This record gives sequence, C-alpha cells and structure tokens, in this order.
Amino acid sequence: MTELSWAQVSARRLQRHRLCPPAEPVSDAAPDVGRLADVVSVMCGAHAQIASAAELSVGLRVPGATRALVRRALWTDRTLVKTRGPRGTVHLLAAADLPMWVGALSALPAPPWERSVVLLTPRQTEQVFAAIADAVAEADLTTAELTEEIVARTGPWAGDLVMEAFQDKWPRWVAAMTAATRGGVICFGPNRGRATTYTSPARWLPDFAPMPGRAALAALVRSYLYAYGPATPAQFARWLGVAPPWATGLFESVDLTEVTVEGTRAWVPVDDAEFPDDEPSGLRLLPYFDAYAVGCHPREQLFPGAAAERALAGGQAGNYPVLLIDGVVAGVWHQRRSGRTIQVTVEPLWALDPGRQRQLAEEVERVGQILEGHATLTIGRVSVGPHA
Repeated sequence: MTELSWAQVSARRLQRHRLCPPAEPVSDAAPDVGRLADVVSVMCGAHAQIASAAELSVGLRVPGATRALVRRALWTDRTLVKTRGPRGTVHLLAAADLPMWVGALSALPAPPWERSVVLLTPRQTEQVFAAIADAVAEADLTTAELTEEIVARTGPWAGDLVMEAFQDKWPRWVAAMTAATRGGVICFGPNRGRATTYTSPARWLPDFAPMPGRAALAALVRSYLYAYGPATPAQFARWLGVAPPWATGLFESVDLTEVTVEGTRAWVPVDDAEFPDDEPSGLRLLPYFDAYAVGCHPREQLFPGAAAERALAGGQAGNYPVLLIDGVVAGVWHQRRSGRTIQVTVEPLWALDPGRQRQLAEEVERVGQILEGHATLTIGRVSVGPHA
C-alpha cells in the first residue's frame, strides 16, 4: 500500500487547484474565458452564495483574470453556470460538466428534511416541473414573475402561501425548487437589480441531457478525488451532503485504490495515484467558502493548532476568508470596499518575514486587480466575525 506524507498530498492539491505560484511568467495578454471554466471544473465548482467571493475564488486561480471576465464567462459566453451544487448550496459549475452534475445530484438519496414536509403530491410536482421548464425556456424570470407563470399553467393551488420562509410564507410551488434545480429544470439567471432571476440550463447547453445516474455518480467521485484526494467516503459524504454509509457503498462501486496518509487510510482512482515530491509552497488569500478550504481534509492538517481556533466556526470551514501559506491556513483576512478602494486587513497567526510580507503585498495587489479596484494592505486584527 502506498504511504504518503501530508506534504505530498498538500502539494498535489495546491497544484490541481491552481494555487501554486505560476511556473511560467504571467503573460500580459488577457486570459481565454475557457480557462476559467477549466479551473472551475477541476475545483468541482466554486461556492457562489457570495458573488464577489466566487469571482475572487475563480479569478485568483487564473493569472490576469478579473471579475468582469468571470461575469462574461457566466452570462455572455455561458461556459459557467450558476446553480445548486454539492450540499444544495449555490455554486458556479463548468457548463460542460452540467450533465454529470445533474445526473449525479438527481441520483442522490433525498435528504431527511425533504421527506419530512410534503407540500406537493407527486402529480403536482410533475406539473410544477413542466410549468417551470415552459416558463423559463426563453426568459429570465424573478420569483414573482415565475410564480405568476406557474400559477397560470397549473392552478391557484401552486401560489398558496404555505411554505415557511423565515418570518414570511412562500408559495406552494417553491417546495419543488430544490428538486427542480437538482434535476436540471432551472438554474440562476443574471440579477435584475437586487432581484434574483431564474432561467433554463438549456440556454447554456442547447442539447443538454443529464448523464445516467450511475455513470454520473462514478464520474463525480473521480472528479472529487482528482481535486481533493486522497479522501475517505466520510469526507466525500460531508462535501456532498449525503449519509456516510451511502458514500461508502458508492466508493466500493468505483475503481479506486487504497493509500495511507501518515497512517490514515484514504482512496484515489486506480489510474490517478501519482504524487509529487515537491514541498507545498506559496502564499494565497482565499475568500469566503473557497473550495480548497471547504473541501480539503483532514481539518487538523489544513487548520493546524491555532488555525482551527481562529479560522473555523464550530468546526465549519469557509466562514472566514483565510491566509494560506505553504498549503496550510496561517491566518484570516477581511476586505472592505468603498468605491474603487478595497481595504484589506490580514491577521497572520505568526510574524511574517520580509519575503512573506512581499508575497502578501503582491497577493493583495492581485485581489484588487481581480475585483477591479485598488487594494491597500493593513496587517492587524480582523474584528469581523464569521459569515453565517
């Protein structure tokens, strides 16, 4: 059995997440939009609940990229798609991967909370799906507009305000929204002012058809292990939001090989078991819910010692933007924007030598370029609490 060090695992993940220092000099030419989709595909999606964090997460992995380029890839070239991915959370996914994602997510066992509240009969759910698909086929619709279209196609029952929504009520049809998104019926469209819109994934992929469930799940396991392996079924289950026993059965159905990482058993695909001898290197500022911080395990290796206390929120990764040095979390940071000025405060967990301070200044400058502003650096205490 192959025995691996944490350094080998960390170096491989950094390389695959495009978080190592560039091997070649950065060109002055604008990057191809397709490169962003390639990077998002390798990451298994970029968390996009916070739009600016998603733009930064993708942009920092592609030299020369800006938030405008990410938006162009998403809304103009449509090489990226905004929808719900792992754990049902909003993600940017590579449009070319959408058949795999929809096929895999549709094949997941329904979470307990979906089974516990039944607001729609199977027949009503089918009607809502059909109404959604028809309504968004050629349009970007707000929730209110979509409700009007669905009620017109199904009946008043679809608009009954019966679904709990914080301190309000949502219309009955919204109970089918998660399943409709998971099934590739609907995805996010561009915001209209402050209003969210929804549209059809077929506008991104005209010949869109979900991959068969079993093949899609196997492909998703391989994609996950390419980005985050070696990993265990329990770690995959946490990333995807499924029960560990179900994930164990899925791992057993895929052609994987067992390795050990400093004595702990984990798995990688049989044909992807090579690891570098390089040491993990580089300094990066990862935004809220960056895929690397959220998806990599074990936590105690990625967030060693004081990092776990400072950069995790109840054991949850992603709630703080983090300073990453040589593949491990070494602090937290925060940005505050006013016009084009972006004030970046970084709180390292230990003193940075002059070389690291130069790298940090360069990284802050890059953050400003990606977000199309001018970033300034302050090294000091970050007083902002974790994001919910």
